[in-house]
Amino acid sequence: MSLSDPISLFDVKGKVALITGASGAFGTVAAESLAAAGCKVALAGGNSKAVSEVAGRCNTETIQITGRPDSEQACNDLVAKTVDAFGRLDILVVASGMNKVAKIDDMEPATFEAVMNANVTQSWMMSRAAIRQMKSQGDGGKVVLMSSARGLLGHPAGYTAYCASKAAVDGITKALGCELGPTGITVNAIAPTVFRSPLTAWMFEDTAEAETVRTGFLTRVPKGRLGEPEDLAGPLLFLASRASDFYTGHILYADGGYTAG
Repeated sequence: MSLSDPISLFDVKGKVALITGASGAFGTVAAESLAAAGCKVALAGGNSKAVSEVAGRCNTETIQITGRPDSEQACNDLVAKTVDAFGRLDILVVASGMNKVAKIDDMEPATFEAVMNANVTQSWMMSRAAIRQMKSQGDGGKVVLMSSARGLLGHPAGYTAYCASKAAVDGITKALGCELGPTGITVNAIAPTVFRSPLTAWMFEDTAEAETVRTGFLTRVPKGRLGEPEDLAGPLLFLASRASDFYTGHILYADGGYTAG
């Protein structure tokens, strides 16, 4: 690559990407942006109808897989089906996960365990399955996990499970970045703050309640606004492409400066 053509660093045309949680907020961004950039995409999710709707907006070679990374076998199957369809796996985006909000004296241990399993164990197992495939190919690969500003910062509204789980995702990211450095496989995470999605749409509405919440939140965001889906698309393309070959074990905060101050 010559520095006279730096845009080529971001070229992912023909690369094969597997996205878990493909019909969720971040999964949809990942699917549509990587497809638009020319990737072949395998879209995995538990809601087959929702995954099909996302696939319909992807103008590229696409397969749909009904399934979640909730067991070792399920993770291996997601990778195998991707390879069966496209011959290889270049990019893994783990966009699946969950949150359950409750103060600690109201949260059941089973709820805490469910959040940790969905966000931590499944990220680890899915990474493991994909990394094994990437190692067998011998030419590197890209793993992008989904973290959050809450992996770094606490929250007063009953986020003990979620904050703990995202801090653990950060730990996995850093440890795998160190472990896999010599292999050419990079492992990084995107950590957003609040961005527009079906779950947060109410915060963008023109209502007194939404305005009160926004006003309080935006006092901590130097950019002075909430996040939009495209604010995640750029970081994802960077982490999925050769442009990030020297970046691994990195948590990229897509937060308008929220964690900086």
